[in-house]
Amino acid sequence: MRVLYLYAHPLEDSFHAAIRDAALAGLREAGHDVDLCDLYAEGFDPVLRAEHRRIYHDEAAIREPVACYVHRLMRAEAIVLSYPTWCFGLPAILKGFFDRVFIPGVSFTLSEGVARPALTHIRRIAGISTYGRPRWTAILMGDPPRKSVTRYLRMLTGGRARASYTALYDMNRADAARRTAFLAEVGRRMRAF
Repeated sequence: MRVLYLYAHPLEDSFHAAIRDAALAGLREAGHDVDLCDLYAEGFDPVLRAEHRRIYHDEAAIREPVACYVHRLMRAEAIVLSYPTWCFGLPAILKGFFDRVFIPGVSFTLSEGVARPALTHIRRIAGISTYGRPRWTAILMGDPPRKSVTRYLRMLTGGRARASYTALYDMNRADAARRTAFLAEVGRRMRAF
């Protein structure tokens, strides 16, 4: 499968870099064609500016500034999102990717004001994240990052894609053994993707 791997962490020496490496190794070992989209390293501009919003419903015009990312998304058969959970949400750069790239004519179509899913070519979606707090606090907050992957993105595929989510909760207190076990789990899940 052609996999678009959306990676959103600014530090190259972070635990998330190790997560990314374990996931990429698992995906490649399984024979997938992986397109690593490192949003920070690529200097992705996540800001939907006034001029973008004014042309938002002009599909050709709004697509032009992010055409290379749209091409990568449309080429993919699967999406893996890898990111830390900050303030019980997605990192701003990843949320901005949704705002700038998941646009009319790409992730949905509008007909008489009704949005219809357009990412029907996506067959699999996976999220990989870490949380600084325990799972119960994420549940208390409604776990928006998990829902972004398992509900929102899946909805854009017309419910056709299978979605999975792998998270390391309470990262602030995770010892080396727990982090190592998580990396092994990520690799295992990506090999089975």
